[in-house]
Amino acid sequence: MRDVLDDIAGWYASGETFGLATVVHTFRSAPRPAGAAMAVSAGGEVAGSVSGGCVEGAVYELARSVIASGEPVVRRYGVSDDDAFAVGLTCGGILDVLVEPVGPATFPEFAEVAEAMRAREPVAVATVVGGPGRLGARRVVWRDRASGSLAPGEPHAARLDAAVDDDARGMLAQGLTGSRHYGREGERRLDDLTVFVHSFAPPPRLLVFGAIDFAAAVARIGKFLGYHVTVCDARPVFATPKRFPDADEVVVKWPHKFLEESRDLVDERTAVCVLTHDPKFDVPLLEVALRTGAGYVGAMGSRRTHDDRLARLREAGLTPRELARLRSPIGLDLGARTPEETAVSIAAELVQLRWGGSGRPLTDTGGRIHAAQG
Repeated sequence: MRDVLDDIAGWYASGETFGLATVVHTFRSAPRPAGAAMAVSAGGEVAGSVSGGCVEGAVYELARSVIASGEPVVRRYGVSDDDAFAVGLTCGGILDVLVEPVGPATFPEFAEVAEAMRAREPVAVATVVGGPGRLGARRVVWRDRASGSLAPGEPHAARLDAAVDDDARGMLAQGLTGSRHYGREGERRLDDLTVFVHSFAPPPRLLVFGAIDFAAAVARIGKFLGYHVTVCDARPVFATPKRFPDADEVVVKWPHKFLEESRDLVDERTAVCVLTHDPKFDVPLLEVALRTGAGYVGAMGSRRTHDDRLARLREAGLTPRELARLRSPIGLDLGARTPEETAVSIAAELVQLRWGGSGRPLTDTGGRIHAAQG
């Protein structure tokens, strides 16, 4: 929807109902990913694409029909070779496409969603796309609130909505879009109901400083958790893509200079991991990092190294409040020894801080496992 936002926002503002087609599931070599969108105005104007041209003609006709009927439809394209050829999906892929009428009466939260997208505020739209529920029922989920219901008027609505809110916020934190399956009352062990969660948020950033073996392990687990991973080191012989194949980018630059130059990209979803072990790298770097909006700043080292580092940072003028943001020694106390185990302890701390977990074994806790939000 981000690709067609300018067009559909204008249609919506004029009060008209338009057809919005969204890819909600793909199989095999589908040409565009889940979340790809195409919109058709009441006057027949088209914006966006769901398949790069393969099935647009068929989707266009379906969108016109949906505008007239006011009823959402999920249609599969490419179910067989004959069907794929008939609509032009000759790549052999399969698409499930949700086509729904969108207007002030059917999607009252749309203006808020559009505003959040423009402001780069994370927001997710969860929609029922299969099962016994009401097709097209929608819930909009922000990090701290939610609106709408996936089972309006049903006695189990609150339980289903709460389960989807938890999952949608987790997907937002990772910048993920896709389908999740539930029982009618939100049971995750069942798959009666299919809900498509469209996340409008870039993946969070993980900045790993220090091209050492621990950094390779942290980059690997960071990528697994959905982060956009950058490894930075001033030494070109160590900071190479070959040594860090899981990183999205490997930067050869003095760490503090790179972070200063990247300050505009650092927000509360950014995690900074300082693994340099060298005062000439990590002190100038932490001086910058602790004054950014990064949600996590952690530094590796012994307790003696930590004390020395704090003294140097105080000399550099950092305040007690700024120093209190530093997670050092980095990670949770898991008894980790190897680079891989240490990476797990760092990842565990990231997850704990993201969701407010206690860090204790679940067997020692009671009540709800996922903290209530929104």
